[in-house]
Amino acid sequence: MKKYLVIAFLATISSYSQTIYKKKLAMLGSPFEISVVANDSIKANEYSNLAINEVKRIENLISDWIPTTQISEINKNAGIQPVKVDQEVFDLVERAIKISKLTNGAFDISYASMDKIWKFDGSMKEMPTPEAIKKSVEKIGYQNIILDKENKTIFLKLTGMKLGLGGIGQGYIADKVKDLLQSKGCNSGLVNVSGDINTWGKQPNGELWTVGIVNPMNKNKVFATFPLDNSAVETSGNYEKFVTFNGIRYSHIIDPRTGYPATGIVSVSVFSKQTEIADALATGIFVLGVEVGLDLVNQLKGIECIIVDDKGKIHASKGIDIKKYKL
Repeated sequence: MKKYLVIAFLATISSYSQTIYKKKLAMLGSPFEISVVANDSIKANEYSNLAINEVKRIENLISDWIPTTQISEINKNAGIQPVKVDQEVFDLVERAIKISKLTNGAFDISYASMDKIWKFDGSMKEMPTPEAIKKSVEKIGYQNIILDKENKTIFLKLTGMKLGLGGIGQGYIADKVKDLLQSKGCNSGLVNVSGDINTWGKQPNGELWTVGIVNPMNKNKVFATFPLDNSAVETSGNYEKFVTFNGIRYSHIIDPRTGYPATGIVSVSVFSKQTEIADALATGIFVLGVEVGLDLVNQLKGIECIIVDDKGKIHASKGIDIKKYKL
């Protein structure tokens, strides 16, 4: 899923005793940004290095493209045998399955098993056949991820099944970076993992961290700004990768239950206390569509969302005043 980088408006104010220090680099194959409030650059660098090392540590546990990770080991042993994993890997997969149940399978970490029959690089001239689409998702199904709590093992029942934590892992990493830096005495900061943003504390001037949501119809503009009070936001979009057949626009985000691309939505922003939850729900909402997605969010305590549909109309959950925002 292509993620809009939510723009963080960070004012470095030298008249205060503390300053915002920012570091940007590429990690996880995506932009990574850490902003911390500190008394000096030495302390700020210490915090930034802690954050970077934490990203690397988790990447080497849960990446499905690094062959030595525990997730890769699970994938290699699909249909063969269970694999013993660390507690945090087990817990993350268990929470992912709970989101799958909550979204009725619209979010599913076994999506990595899907045959890549859709092309969004301009080379597709006609839709795949219904038979090919049906076959492409035969190995997908969170119900076939078997967890053994006592032995801390994960087993994929079907040969050829694969787990991919891309739809929840970046959010999890943002949460873990925040938790680590807080435990090390960093009282204020913002972590941005390719659009998965989590914040804590306040800026040196006493104001909350503020983020702006990029307009999916014009990525050079922002259509909404929000203060974040020790909370998170994840913004995902797909305005570039899509195909159109018979007047219908098909997103590169595939419904793992059917094999058909999601339709109707170009941008989803989810607000919550944890980036992990916002990350997973954004994917699920894309697949569920505007009505079902909003209905789900309105039933969840502490979760809000803004959806932009493919007609450019803005939709929002009950806790957001939609009248304030225009594209």
